[in-house]
Amino acid sequence: MIDEDNRERPRKIVHVDMDAFYASVEQRDNPELRGVPVAVGSPAARGVVAAAGYEARKFGVHSAMPSVTAQRKCPDLVFVKPRFDVYKAVSLQIRTIFAEYTPIIEPLSLDEAYLDVTENLKGMEIATEIAAEIRAKIKATTGLTASAGISYNKFLAKMASDQNKPDGQFVIRPKNGSAFVERLPVKKFHGVGPATAEKMHRLGIETGADLKERTLDFLVEHFGKSGPYFYGIARGIDDRLVRPDRVRKSVGAEDTFSQDIHSFEPAREGLQPLIEKVWGYCEANEISAKTVTLKVKYADFSQITRSKTVLTPPQGVGDLEEIVALLLAPIFPPRKGIRLLGVSLSSLDRRRSEVTPQLRFSL
Repeated sequence: MIDEDNRERPRKIVHVDMDAFYASVEQRDNPELRGVPVAVGSPAARGVVAAAGYEARKFGVHSAMPSVTAQRKCPDLVFVKPRFDVYKAVSLQIRTIFAEYTPIIEPLSLDEAYLDVTENLKGMEIATEIAAEIRAKIKATTGLTASAGISYNKFLAKMASDQNKPDGQFVIRPKNGSAFVERLPVKKFHGVGPATAEKMHRLGIETGADLKERTLDFLVEHFGKSGPYFYGIARGIDDRLVRPDRVRKSVGAEDTFSQDIHSFEPAREGLQPLIEKVWGYCEANEISAKTVTLKVKYADFSQITRSKTVLTPPQGVGDLEEIVALLLAPIFPPRKGIRLLGVSLSSLDRRRSEVTPQLRFSL
């Protein structure tokens, strides 16, 4: 671990995050939806919210929420079917703006990315000015707003981008990094999911300050290979580089449910936002996948996985939904309640692209 007092010249990292991206695109394209609480997803009884606009969020509606719950919280909620081809097209517009400033761009999904602007194509010295310019160009080009976080590492840049949403930005400088983390609840940490946050709470870790008090050995004992990462971020340290052209070995998402699932339809609907998340990553990075894996964890914490490898990679989110459904169906009726479901893709490869090299960096 690099000592805080002997670090090299700080990097300048910008995390750009589009504001309520899917819902904002729908409101942009349909004037009747502007100012109205909008949810992208299915209003069906077993449907889930894929994304929620800010008007809907005021009522407590959020992504992955069951549609029935969302409609109860916001009776005037308007559901819109997702249009991933449109979202990708807008993402392509945004990626060209990023490429004007730096080739060191690491997409996380269609609507967010890390940019390393330490050495940038514009020769600009101040990262906050770069972030402001990028946000202004996104607004002028797409009609959509973006928020940005600026800091000296990826973790803090990601945390900073949430501070002044929507349509704002926030900077965390090296001298303030550790203090910022100490005040932050661990449940808000990027990389700390609900299950990990719950485990931390059981161990008496509620804030970054609590996490900082634990030794590296303690964190490794309780959190395994994630222990060193937690030890570092508690001190405002994150040495991960922004990697512009990496193809990961796998990409996945999982969710622990508040109540155990016992039937097929709730399970299928619970998987929907996970499918869309991993598909969004593949779309943003122009990656294809041949192996789909379903993870199932039961109420007694035992777990199984089921995988399928196909000759032709899924060409759309609908293809992926069909494969996951085929893996899911045989486990029903389950021998006991299901507390967690996950979807992962492996055998990843870079798609062949017709676009010019500068367009290969996607949001």
